[in-house]
Amino acid sequence: MKREFIKTEDGSMTIYLPEMDETYHSTHGAIQEAEHVFIKHGLNAVDSSEKLDVNVFEVGFGTGLNALLSMKHSRHLYLNYDTIEAFPVTKDEADKMRYCELVGDDFKVYYDKMIRCPWGKKESLKFGMTFFKIHEKLQNYSLTKGKYDVIYFDAFGPRAQSEMWEIAILQNMFDGLQEGGMLVTYCAKGQFKRDLKSIGFEVESLPGPPGKREMTRAWKPETEEED
Repeated sequence: MKREFIKTEDGSMTIYLPEMDETYHSTHGAIQEAEHVFIKHGLNAVDSSEKLDVNVFEVGFGTGLNALLSMKHSRHLYLNYDTIEAFPVTKDEADKMRYCELVGDDFKVYYDKMIRCPWGKKESLKFGMTFFKIHEKLQNYSLTKGKYDVIYFDAFGPRAQSEMWEIAILQNMFDGLQEGGMLVTYCAKGQFKRDLKSIGFEVESLPGPPGKREMTRAWKPETEEED
């Protein structure tokens, strides 16, 4: 599938797929969208609790931007970061993103390691972060039940990739979350939120990143203990 490289409004790069008429990130700003949706309303929301050891699952590794920003903003957290991708970018394509020029040159060695590290093998990227890449379609992969504190749901939108937003996929996400864990995504479509609620998620709409009115965060309820 042909990939074109375009600069977004915050100066960061993204990939455009003409065949799908879809971009990997918002053209209003790749970095600011990722920081708003997945860091501010995802990772930072976990960080506000007393947890220090955080399990993250990312749907759609793509160019590695979300993983890179999670490393940058993890601060005192110990991150166990798992990510799935069916159609990986190449090292040359990742280099064209030039993210570390904006995120920080100190992270380049770790970003390069993310892109180069083997699929299916857990790696220690740096002290405080393990990294595990899964080369598979999400439809063929079952999350470990009750493992994750936060899921970054960063698949292409329902218009371009409807199979990624089906009930069975969302149920897989629900099952993979710990009680009290959350799923965050840029998508705010009504049917998507209704499907989340039908599975058992508690759903909230939050202000979206630049260019989007809303985004979605959904929680897996904690089971009330019996007296």
